[in-house]
Amino acid sequence: MRRKNRGRNVSGIVLLDKPLGLSSNKALQEVKNLFFARKAGHTGSLDPLASGLLAICFGEATKISNFLFDANKRYRATGKLGEITATGDAEGPVLETRPVPALDIAEVETVLEQFKGEISQVPPMYSALKHKGEPLYKLARQGIEIEREARQVTIYSLSLVELTADSFTIEVECSRGTYIRTLIEDIGEALGCGAYVTALRRTALGPFDEADMVTLDTLQAVYEQDKSQLKQFLKPTSSALLDWPEVNLSEDMAFYMRQGQPVIVPHAPTEGWVRLNVGAECFLGVGQILDDGRVAPKRLLGAGA
Repeated sequence: MRRKNRGRNVSGIVLLDKPLGLSSNKALQEVKNLFFARKAGHTGSLDPLASGLLAICFGEATKISNFLFDANKRYRATGKLGEITATGDAEGPVLETRPVPALDIAEVETVLEQFKGEISQVPPMYSALKHKGEPLYKLARQGIEIEREARQVTIYSLSLVELTADSFTIEVECSRGTYIRTLIEDIGEALGCGAYVTALRRTALGPFDEADMVTLDTLQAVYEQDKSQLKQFLKPTSSALLDWPEVNLSEDMAFYMRQGQPVIVPHAPTEGWVRLNVGAECFLGVGQILDDGRVAPKRLLGAGA
């Protein structure tokens, strides 16, 4: 018997302010159910102990979710000084306690300078990275530690927001793959007393920031009052790529693109990824500039995206 698809065709992006205590997948499912959407996915998990911007892509928008996954992110994080935990956050048991030196703002800012630019990080054991198909966090819970290779990540900006006698709060903009727990731990080590994350909030993702977010409570309240009004929270798929160079295609060019053929576009960029429009309004998808200067289709969207 053929299985009937449940849900309706919805396309666009909801920028959820994920609440504390909820897994990213649970948040995704709740929003998907509110919109009664057939297809949905998110663009990078936040731990249950973290809050903030979780981009949920519906329908055709799932085709560009990887580009948001790869985008730069910004976080606000608080570290507790003088203690080291098994998980790097407040969820794990305290492994070690150290005295906290009297720190001033200038000292901490000097240490933060060491972590700007391209840095090397060893991924934590309590992470979703896999070893022989098994997530590292599952091995860690069994008391197994696996040697992990350091990886290069980029810290684009790092600033001190607040300093108390036993904690510090930073704001950081970073590349994909950066572990904020590891960053807080490494800063704590550099300060001589260790640290772990007590609060973490994602405040920006690619072109989106806090001003774009909507809470789950708001979505639920609108659903109960008039679920047809949920559409006001759907951002167009193209909004995820607003900071990309734009290439405007004629109808003829778009026809060949849809056949999978690269085309010559006058005045197009000379390299990299581009956002494809037909005319000024219709978003067609994502393209890439070839070595010979032609624009090749890479991820095209259907109508209504």
